[in-house]
Amino acid sequence: MKTIKEKVGISNQQDNPAIPDNEEWILRLYVAGQSPKSISAFKNLKTICEGQLNGRYKIEVIDLLINPHLGKDDQILAIPTLIRKFPEPVKKIIGDLSNSDKVIIGLDLLPRNK
Repeated sequence: MKTIKEKVGISNQQDNPAIPDNEEWILRLYVAGQSPKSISAFKNLKTICEGQLNGRYKIEVIDLLINPHLGKDDQILAIPTLIRKFPEPVKKIIGDLSNSDKVIIGLDLLPRNK
């Protein structure tokens, strides 16, 4: 299984109160090789994670051209597709993740009202 795992350091932005300090998010990005949409999705995801998760995340990149069977468990029908594996519930976003507002909402990264 060929995956790329990356953990990025702490961002300069303020902590997001929606995310507990000790919780590490696991995000899985399914791509098809080095296509422009795949590259864009990865860059956009890194930017969002650096701004919202303050280094408390792992990105697993799964290239379905190399390992097409790995998309079966997550029922991948389109690429690029982002899966939030942890924290639960699992969430799925399809596309290049260029609309950061929709990605932030889709991943449930908005601050919670108290």
